[in-house]
Amino acid sequence: MHEGGVSKILFVEPPRNYWFIMGEYLPPPTGLLSLAAYLRAEVPDIEIIVVDCQAERIDWDGLRRAIESTEPTIVATSGFTANAYTCARTAEIAKTIGEDIVTIVGGSHFSFVPEDSLTQFAEIDYIVRGEGEVTLAELVKVLQRGGSVEKVNGVSYRMNGNIVHNPDRPQIAALDILPYPAYDLVEHNIKRYHFSMMAGRNTRYMILEGSRGCDHRCSFCTQWRHWQGICRRKSPKRIADEIECLNETYGGVFLWLTDDNFEYGTRSKELYEELRRRKCSESVMLFFQARTDDVASNPELVSKMRDVGNYWVMMGVESSSEERLREFRKDITPSDAYNAVKVLNDNDIFSHAMFMIGARRDTAESIEAERDFSLSLGADLAIYTVLTPFPGTSYYETAEANGWIEDSNYSHYDMAHAIMPTETLSRNEVQHELYNCYKAFYGSYSKSISGIFSKKKLKRTMYRHMASQHVLRKLRSLI
Repeated sequence: MHEGGVSKILFVEPPRNYWFIMGEYLPPPTGLLSLAAYLRAEVPDIEIIVVDCQAERIDWDGLRRAIESTEPTIVATSGFTANAYTCARTAEIAKTIGEDIVTIVGGSHFSFVPEDSLTQFAEIDYIVRGEGEVTLAELVKVLQRGGSVEKVNGVSYRMNGNIVHNPDRPQIAALDILPYPAYDLVEHNIKRYHFSMMAGRNTRYMILEGSRGCDHRCSFCTQWRHWQGICRRKSPKRIADEIECLNETYGGVFLWLTDDNFEYGTRSKELYEELRRRKCSESVMLFFQARTDDVASNPELVSKMRDVGNYWVMMGVESSSEERLREFRKDITPSDAYNAVKVLNDNDIFSHAMFMIGARRDTAESIEAERDFSLSLGADLAIYTVLTPFPGTSYYETAEANGWIEDSNYSHYDMAHAIMPTETLSRNEVQHELYNCYKAFYGSYSKSISGIFSKKKLKRTMYRHMASQHVLRKLRSLI
């Protein structure tokens, strides 16, 4: 430990490649900013610095220099499965600079595999499991006073040569008590955050959450398990207040509400009433994630949300197969997808449909049927992914038990690399089928021309940007 104890924490968004499927974009490190905001409120005597390597174009050598120059006593980072190695490398660099620097990692991946992570990565001192705000703050307080971490719930670590997992921490009951993410700590970078495909290079992009968790139990999804199978929601007023703050204080325009499922049927009325009285609703572009059955069942509420800035909706259509949807535990039907896309298109809301191939019983014929289904929907955008067995999902447990997983390189767990074969397709053949899906949707000359000259501004922006990003060529290179 540094002389003088724990006095400075450096939150690091490490160097990493963006997900090329969605074109070129630069998101703010909102998860780290949420942790920083809570820590600042609970431990006011600690200095907090955030280094966003993506926004500041810092490579690994640059990160080393940043850690050396800031002289932190703690380095903290977080990530999903595809980013696990970059988090570990961040901790490794910190340890080469100073063995007494405390390294902390968090996020869904490390929460699900703390034993394996601490075994594999000696450079990681502590893993904060699950919801991080309270756990991180308590851990920092204990480290400041030189106390024992044994009573800090939600932490995994090593002690006397053994790996210890303290009991899980109860989740925060009322999310409204959380402070806004500390965007002021990256204010010099805010003008750089953008999502080119969705809103254009020069439209300021920011992220907020309106809930944590999901009431559904999709077999391929990490999020409902990460949040202990419980969905907690912020109040409509809190969400509207944060939208207003991001827009008026920081100039945020394209705002992504990261809720796994927005729930138009139960949440939109009150949020609409909150937003319609605020000037920010005239200038923001809200991006929601929602279920097809919810959108299809609530056309009037969807229309109301369009009036207060909801311009883009992403839906997990997943498959045209009833059998596959049951396997995924989606509790939706293909007809829900048709009806939902129609509702969005009728209300001039950009319709974004997600599809998944590579399930165990998928064949070349079933994937072809899915391609045809995706083209027939009439969605503005189709994104195809490969079924990926993320640690922590029920699908991972099944795949691991049956020996289906052929690729254990976590950097490939990005839903663009085939990780498993099917019963009839090799892993390489699954990869080729993914390319064929994108070729069918984006490779059509007439479809591209109609998209580039669409009456919908967002659709024009998306097609023009995707044409410049050579997505098909990049997917081809994975075969």
